[in-house]
Amino acid sequence: MAISQYRSKRKVSGGVYVPYRKKKKYELGNEPRNTKVDKVRKKIFRTLGGNSKVVLLSIDEANVFDGKKYSKSKIKSVIDNSANRHFVRRNIITKGAIIDTEVGKAKVTSRPGQEGAINAVLIK
Repeated sequence: MAISQYRSKRKVSGGVYVPYRKKKKYELGNEPRNTKVDKVRKKIFRTLGGNSKVVLLSIDEANVFDGKKYSKSKIKSVIDNSANRHFVRRNIITKGAIIDTEVGKAKVTSRPGQEGAINAVLIK
């Protein structure tokens, strides 16, 4: 069954909204893509308007910004993830996650499930 971003079928009171139209293609959503720390795996999706989106399924490198310049660094593991505490032991990276890299701890500023790279800022 398709994941829809349209309103719920149920009202707050528990009653049912009377459907006045079917689901539309532009209201479709997607399954969450849990980007893990592993060898690089990407997938390309077709999006609305014929555009394409590069999605990270797993990655082992991050672009770390140290205040002056970006440098590629290996990701060792996920230290903290404010999205879900269980993501830490599964090594799932989301925006705002704190990762352990070769240069030190860094906070992820990009959205790996939506973009094709991981950008992070070094934590001092």
